[in-house]
Amino acid sequence: MKLIKLTLVALVLTLAKGSLFAQVIDDPTTWTYEVKKKSATDYQLIFHLNIKSGWHIWSMNPGGDGYEIAPSFTFDKNVNVKLKGATTEKGKATTTKMEGIDGKITYLAGKIDYTQEVTVAGASRITGKHTYQVCSDKLCLPPTDKDFVFEIK
Repeated sequence: MKLIKLTLVALVLTLAKGSLFAQVIDDPTTWTYEVKKKSATDYQLIFHLNIKSGWHIWSMNPGGDGYEIAPSFTFDKNVNVKLKGATTEKGKATTTKMEGIDGKITYLAGKIDYTQEVTVAGASRITGKHTYQVCSDKLCLPPTDKDFVFEIK
């Protein structure tokens, strides 16, 4: 019985240490948002991401063993907005083997742009959220959700 209690105490301390450590690390990303007009009704919504040195984000198609959390972009319904295709990524991608991950994985670092093409009927406010996970060579932070807003005048 004493061994079970000691094991439980060790487990609780280990989990508490991990969650306290995760709270100390600030999100190493900076996101900005831009609208580019392509025609009278067509626009590009651009998510500009800058990641601090030593950190990376998984590609939208990371490969690997399926545990990597790829960035995703969810747009709230808006009758004036039609998404054209999927969100794309542009940046310096690295594909490699990584210790502890089965198969090759792809990640990006530095400056990355995610672009969504849309057709818009009139002035609109486009909202939603994006989810992403960033990692260093030593650890991955928990997934983060951020709300976004694009204004089409």
